[in-house]
Formats: sequence, structure tokens, C-alpha cells
Amino acid sequence: MSLDRAVMRFAGVMVLLSVVLTVYVSPLFVWFTVFIGLNQIQSSFTGFCPAASVFRMMGIKKGCAFE
Repeated sequence: MSLDRAVMRFAGVMVLLSVVLTVYVSPLFVWFTVFIGLNQIQSSFTGFCPAASVFRMMGIKKGCAFE
């Protein structure tokens, strides 16, 4: 698995988790979804993604998006 796919998979899981938490725990968890979305937007502009840095330290090989 490349770094790009790992980051996209992680983001998808986090969005789904935040939706489940919003529905079943507290409506305030919608802010978690907002945080994830804002992080994806800033990553598209800057090329920096905290999750990509962590996955890179775990030894996942680079893809074409996060170099």
C-alpha cells in the first residue's frame, strides 16, 4: 500500500467514525468532521499532512501525492 492510499483510507475511516459519533454520542462531534475536512483542504494547498508524516515514519512507501 502506498502512502497516498493509506492517507485516503485513514481520512475516510475518520470521517465515517466522526459521523457515527455525531449520530450516536453527541452532535458536537460534527466539529471532528469539520477538522478533518479543513485538514484535507490545507493539505491540498500546502502538501503537508500530519497523517502522512506518521505513516512515513511507520515505513509506508511514498506515493506521488506526498513527496
